[in-house]
Order: sequence, then structure tokens, then C-alpha cells
Amino acid sequence: MPARRALFAAIACGAVAAPPVLAAPAVSVADMARWQAQAAHVSIARDTWGVPHVTGKTDADAVFGLMYAQAEDDFPRVELNYINAMGRLAEVEGERELYRDLRMKLFIDPLELQAQYRASPLWLRKLMDAFADGLNFYLATHPHVKPRLITHFEPWMALSFSEGSIGGDIESVNLAQLEAFYGQQARPATVALASVETGLEPEPSGSNGFAIAPAITKNGHALLMINPHTSFYFRPEVQVTSGEGLNAYGAVTWGQFFVYQGFNERLGWMHTSGGGDVIDEYLESIVDKDGAWFYRYDGGLRPLKAVPITLPYKLANGGMGSKTITVYYSHHGPIVRAQDGRWVAVRLMNEPLEALTQSYARTKARDYAAFYQTMELRTNSSNNTVYADADGNIAYFHGNFIPVRDPRFNWKQPVDGSDPATEWKGLHTVAQTITLFNPKNGWIQNTNNWPYSAAGANSPRQQDYPAYMSVYGENARGLHAVKVFQNKKDFTLDSLIAASYDSELTAFESLLPPLFAAYDALPEGDAQKLALADKVALLRAWDWRYALTSTATSLAVFWGQELAELAGKQAREQGVPVVDFLATEKVTAAQRLAALATAADKLQRDFGNWQTPWGEINRFQRLTGDVVQPFDDAQASLPVPYASGNWGALAAYGQSSKSTTRRIYGERGNSFVAAVEFGPRVRAKSILAGGQSGDPTSPHFKDQAAMYARGEFKEVLFYPEDVSRHLERRYRPGE
Repeated sequence: MPARRALFAAIACGAVAAPPVLAAPAVSVADMARWQAQAAHVSIARDTWGVPHVTGKTDADAVFGLMYAQAEDDFPRVELNYINAMGRLAEVEGERELYRDLRMKLFIDPLELQAQYRASPLWLRKLMDAFADGLNFYLATHPHVKPRLITHFEPWMALSFSEGSIGGDIESVNLAQLEAFYGQQARPATVALASVETGLEPEPSGSNGFAIAPAITKNGHALLMINPHTSFYFRPEVQVTSGEGLNAYGAVTWGQFFVYQGFNERLGWMHTSGGGDVIDEYLESIVDKDGAWFYRYDGGLRPLKAVPITLPYKLANGGMGSKTITVYYSHHGPIVRAQDGRWVAVRLMNEPLEALTQSYARTKARDYAAFYQTMELRTNSSNNTVYADADGNIAYFHGNFIPVRDPRFNWKQPVDGSDPATEWKGLHTVAQTITLFNPKNGWIQNTNNWPYSAAGANSPRQQDYPAYMSVYGENARGLHAVKVFQNKKDFTLDSLIAASYDSELTAFESLLPPLFAAYDALPEGDAQKLALADKVALLRAWDWRYALTSTATSLAVFWGQELAELAGKQAREQGVPVVDFLATEKVTAAQRLAALATAADKLQRDFGNWQTPWGEINRFQRLTGDVVQPFDDAQASLPVPYASGNWGALAAYGQSSKSTTRRIYGERGNSFVAAVEFGPRVRAKSILAGGQSGDPTSPHFKDQAAMYARGEFKEVLFYPEDVSRHLERRYRPGE
């Protein structure tokens, strides 16, 4: 892609290698002297919330300090992200993670990343060097910290985890299907697909992004709401500045050296997921010829590429074992499963160098033109972007990496890999993708939904774009956002926060009427009608809004969950989002009524009263620094009014793991949230789920929890004088 390579150079101007040894390498005198010299150019100021404000003489100095500060706050999460990104999780978790590692190693080759590091422009190599040096200096100065696996970080490792998304494209490959295929080195006919699950989708990952133009704000300044819905504690809050023009504030994914969702003094960016179709599957027709495997293409045969991958794993006795799996590639990509007698290859973006460049370069953009230039690298593959700036512009980019494809094919399904017409034909330019710039209505919203309601009546039109440009439909949060923002004026920072926390659960607007109709159709005197009368009356009187004291919220949510258990499998088989399916006539009246009875019985059994206030059920609890949190009904917790994004809650809050408790404990949803006003001086407010530190002994482990539960934000300390007035500690790395 010569144009992208040229742009990469322009921005620069303004399969398995041997694993690192487990024993910590001796630190040389020269390395320690070099690290100490760089630390002398770095200052870390911790404010009263523990947020690190890192300042460096150069960008590389700032990256060095940022990585050191991240390691201070939660080294285990930093290390784990790289263990996972490099496909080495089984080395610490055991054989059960072999196929997760295999999935990563289908795409991530350390030898290739090392070559890309060596070929990188000098400015980027300096940043990658500083990334590794900052982490290694932390380990050298904290000998009590015992890494699980990575005792020495190498600069090229930054390329293994360069785009920033939670999950990312590679994790779209189904692990169960991958294991079914490669677990027995099977031929297509012997491989079964994974079974269809029941129930609701897990608490949606993704995010909300809202931008408000000056014309409808009270102060005449653009506003931006940064509201990622991720796993709690997945990203901390930081500020990183340098003498070379870097000044970014926001959420940084543990282990990365760029602010992923945030702002600088001139502009801000918020990523939501679910843009265009960026991953395609190809059905490959396999031929066994003289003991070798080929696949059909354009009337001929091509050999499958066979690659043995060795996967080390930890044994139960603490020793190490390994398993070698031969994987196969067509020119479309790795084979990941079988379907209907053919093998399925997956094709996705794998451009780590450009992705890292784009991720870092956008943090230094000073205006819309510069930000747009970074977007032309087109390696932000899994995200949409909501944008606002100090010049008063607001904008939206639906996806960024969008391959050009023949619109005759249904790209939501695997396509015929033997047909050359199914090949990608380069990438769409940003101008060809679905975008918005300063729409007349004055607001932009995205909630992982389609872009055709992003600006109300001023939204892009679906008929103007190929179907693969947008693969998600509307969702309850999108419907909710439009209701909140349309025809509103005089927005302030606080009223934008209030709008973003509006308490309506919009999905129940369409879900409840069929329930009421089913109830009304029961004969008078019917036993079921009598038993459900008070439950239906409670829901009829409900305004669809959650509240700590609301018993209707509890009943409605439990009813929705039970109904999803009854109809979820059918929804998935038909390829319809479960919540959308629940509102259709395909769900029977009997199912709706049975789910209500079951929900009331469950509330009665678990809480002693089917009319239990929502705040007694929905809780926040952070007991340990574990990546997977344990929950305990007997331990202290806080009531939280928010609800699952599945039901349309803009302030999303849900439990994503299988529950082992009576109460619901949040794990995913509103995590780092920030509202920004781009006036002559930036003003912003933010909140974190829990707190900045992953150490339970730290005062910043959960010092924001009570505010988070109340929807109360803290003032962002963006300017040095503000930090100085609220300073907890100022120091240099190593002190």
C-alpha cells in the first residue's frame, strides 16, 4: 500500500522466537546508568486521586515515565496484556489456554515484529526503546516485584499490542471452533461447529461517544463525552506531556504508551466499536493430492501453507510441557474452522507498525486537518471515532480500515475463496467511508450502533453506502441517545454528563407492551392472571427508569433475563440480536408470562421479597487486585443505580462473568468516563470505576468508588498549576 507507506513517513516527520528467559537478567552498569540519566529528564506528579501527570523533556522521556508510572499502579495487568498479546498465556495459566495462544500466534510473529522494529523510523524506535526501558527500570528498582513470565521487555513488544482496543480483531476468531479444528488435526468433515448459546449477550463491550457543537452549548464551546464501556480497571487515567508538544490526557490501556481515548488542549477523540466489516471469512475447497493439501482458486490448485507452531504450557506440577500444532494458511489467511465440508480462512488487518503510528500520532494532532491525516493511515480497524475540537468542529468516522469489496457478495457470511471476485481491492479512503462533519443539528452520537441515526435527520443515508460499510443495526442505547439529544440546547459540561447518565431503559418501551397484551388476553379468573396481577400492575406503572429505590427495575430486569433464557437460542439461530428478538411476535405469549412468574419467584427466593429495590441487588464491589474479581454477598459493597446496556442504559453497568452470588456485581460498562469542554482553556471532569491503583493497600484502590456509584465526577487537573494545588507527590522514576 504505497500511499499509506508514504503517509506513514510524512507523519514520522512532524513463527515464534525463543521466549525470554524466566530468570531475571542481570542489569548491566551501562543500562542502569542510561536509565537513570533518562529518569533525570522525567517528572511524575501524582495528584490527590493518584492520577500520574508525567512530564518529559522529549516524547521518549515522557513515554519512559508513563510506562514506569503504569507499572507502579498495576504491573500485573501491564505484564498480562503482553503475555496475552504474544500468545504466551498457557505458560502461566496452563494447558487450558493453549488455543487462546494459538489464536494469537496465527497472526503475531515475534520475528516479524522484530524486523518491523528495525525498519521503523528513528522517532518511533526511540519511543519503543523508551517503552521497554521504562518497564525494565521499574523492575530493576523494584526487586520485590516478581513477574509471572516477562522479566525483561524488548522494544519490539510494543508492536504486538499496538491498536489499543479491548479484545481486538484477532479475538473475533472463535476459540471453541479453533480447538475443534486443530485439536485433532481434523479434516473438514469431522469438525462440528460450536453450539448456540442461550440467554442475553454478555454485558456489551463497546462505548458511547457524544459530541456537541458550539451552536447548542451555553458557552459556545464544543463538548465531548468520552464513555468507554470496557472491563473495569482495563484502563487507568493518565496525563503525559513533553517539551516536544505532547500533552495528552485520558485513558491508556495497560502497557501501551499512547492515550487511547482522551484529549489534548486542542481536540479530543472517543472510540466506539462496531464500525464497518473489517474481518472476512473465505470458504476454501480442499483437495488431497498425493498426500499434500491444496485449495481451489481461479480454476486451479494452490498449495496450503503448513506451519508448525510450538505452544509451551505450564504443567500442574509447575514444570513446562509443550504441544506442536501444524496450522494451515491460504493466501487469504489462517484456517480457523470448517464449514459444510470446506475449510474457513480468516482475513483481517495486521499492520502493527502503522497502527502504532496512528495510535500515537493522533494524540499530538492540533486541529481537524492533522487529525484527519492520521486517520488516512487507516489502521484503527475495530473502532469508530467521535471527535470535537477547540475550533468548534465536531466529527464522526464510522470505522477506519474498510477494505474495498464487490458489493454483490454477502460479506456477513463466508464467501467463496476459489472466486477471484471475492478478493479485497485495496482500502477505501477516509472520504469514501461513512463520516460526519459539523452536522446542522449540532450533535453526534454513537453507541456501537449503526451510523444512520448518528445526527438525527442529518445522519448519513444507508442507501448511499455498500452494506459492508456498516454491519451493526440500531440498538436500544442509540434510540435512547437520540431521544436525549434531539431538540436540546444550552448544553454545559454538567448537563452533558446528566444527559449521558439519563436513567431510561429504552428497550422496555418495546418489550413490555407484548407482555401486557399477553396478560390482558388471559381469561378473567384465570389462575395465572390472578398470580401475576400485582407484578403486571407494578410494571404498568413504571416509567422505564432505573433508580436505587425502584422495585419495578428489579422485576423488569429479571423478567428480561428470564425471557432471554427462553428465547435466546432461537434469536441466535436466526442471527437477530436477542433484545430485538424479544420484542417480536416470534416470542410467544406463554413464554412472556412464564418468564415473569419465574423472575418474581427468583426475586422472592433470593431476596425474600419479589418487590426488592434495585439498589439492594445491583452493587459495586472491589475486594482484590485480581484481574478476574471475586465477589461475595457477605462483604461490603455499594448500591449502584445503573443497568445493563442491553436494556438501553447509557450509563452501562453489568456483570459479564457467570454469577455465583445472589446480587449483581458490575464488571463491565462505564469505566473511565470524561466530559470535556474545549474553550480557551480546556475544562474537563472524569471518574474511574474504583480507582487508579490495582493495589488493595493503596489509598487509590477504590477512592472513587462511592462517587462513581453516585454519578459524581471529579475535576480534571489538566494544567500544571492545577496539579500543583492538588499534589500528593512529585518524584522522578526510581525515587
